[in-house]
Amino acid sequence: MNISLRHAEDRDVPVLRPLIELSVRVLQAGDYSPAQLERALQAVYGVDTQLIADRTYYVVEERPGKPQAGETGSAAPTIVGCGGWSCRRTLFGGDQFAAREDSLLDPARDAARIRAFFVHPQWARRGIGGMILEACEAAAVAQGFHRLEMGATLTGIPFYKSKGYVELERVEAPLGEGLTLPIVRMGKELDNFG
Repeated sequence: MNISLRHAEDRDVPVLRPLIELSVRVLQAGDYSPAQLERALQAVYGVDTQLIADRTYYVVEERPGKPQAGETGSAAPTIVGCGGWSCRRTLFGGDQFAAREDSLLDPARDAARIRAFFVHPQWARRGIGGMILEACEAAAVAQGFHRLEMGATLTGIPFYKSKGYVELERVEAPLGEGLTLPIVRMGKELDNFG
């Protein structure tokens, strides 16, 4: 695989929106109803431009190989996954999520947030999420954080458990129209990070 990780930029937002929608509709279909997923895409899931502005959001790109004989030019890289971390209070949700709280966390007493991981279905289970999570954990440690927390989807629980995260509590994110989205708050201590 010819992939690389970089900070997300504002110019990526038009590509991230359909990637997030596809990831949610395909990869989470076994854990949530179609109605929950559609409402979640409207009310919760989406691009969080604050993460991009804070330079704590990453994308993984597939870089095409060199052109073959007779081909001209080179295709642009394709974003195949995204995710990040945050030093702000919001636990989950994109720009449209009404329950956002963007005040800053204190690394001495608060847990940094792991946020908004989405992988293209064709790239699922190929190390993309792990690559992003490793970068997030290292960056949070570099900023003085000793703990991480997240609002994991039911789909994401096995992945995060395999990376050392433990379940802290189950919550229901309100979606409107009488629907909720079960989310699991998970955490990890970073004292032994290395």
